[in-house]
Amino acid sequence: MAEHWREEAWALEAKRPLSIRLGKKLRPKIDRIASASSLIPDAPVLDQTALDWTAGLAAQWRTIRAEMEEIRTRAAGIPALSDISPDHSGIAKGGDWKSFFLYGYGERVAANCAQAPATCALLDGIPDLNTAFFSILAPGAHIPQHRGVTKGLVTWHLGLKVPAAAERCRMRVDTEIVHWGEGDSFLFDDTYEHEVWNDTDETRVILLVQVRRPMAWPGSIAPDLFLWGIRRSPFVKDAIRNIENWDTAYKAIEADE
Repeated sequence: MAEHWREEAWALEAKRPLSIRLGKKLRPKIDRIASASSLIPDAPVLDQTALDWTAGLAAQWRTIRAEMEEIRTRAAGIPALSDISPDHSGIAKGGDWKSFFLYGYGERVAANCAQAPATCALLDGIPDLNTAFFSILAPGAHIPQHRGVTKGLVTWHLGLKVPAAAERCRMRVDTEIVHWGEGDSFLFDDTYEHEVWNDTDETRVILLVQVRRPMAWPGSIAPDLFLWGIRRSPFVKDAIRNIENWDTAYKAIEADE
């Protein structure tokens, strides 16, 4: 779909500036500062009750799932993650991992939120929200080990549609294995290497929410500045542009049908 803009997205990936390379060099030091300043443990899998919004959002999982299922009836309108963020092409092959973004690095995706108004109303109440999207993993998919960009963020998963053989749909975070359950949730630090398998013939869908890690001042200053830089980097700006381009291309196709 709209092959011309996909080619443009990949061309942008080939022109990463010095700021990206510098950020990668600074990341280990920034992560050490974030760890030392963290108000929650520096562990692969975390106690989600440390964030007071998690229980309330999880309680609304059926409402969120209903909106997600309605969006999935228009499956052609849900892009592969690698089409939105070419940086993920090494771990997200083809359409195995699709994403429907509601928030991306602090940017509210208005067109997508209009398709999930109840979900976005709930997300709007989350302090320090960075990213939120429906993450759709195809049957048989495998996401190889990888890690997130900054310890200044933590990631929460809420199970919406989980294969019946839940033990065969799993994620390893460092040395810990976690499974999704419908209406169940967990919090983790994605800077630990993690890997995902869906060894079933069913699709797995979750709501992925990423928020700022609770940190003490003044140690929080450096991680917050690093995150500020990420939000203004080509890595994020290109992804937001790709989301907008995808939405425009899909609407044009719908109008022609």
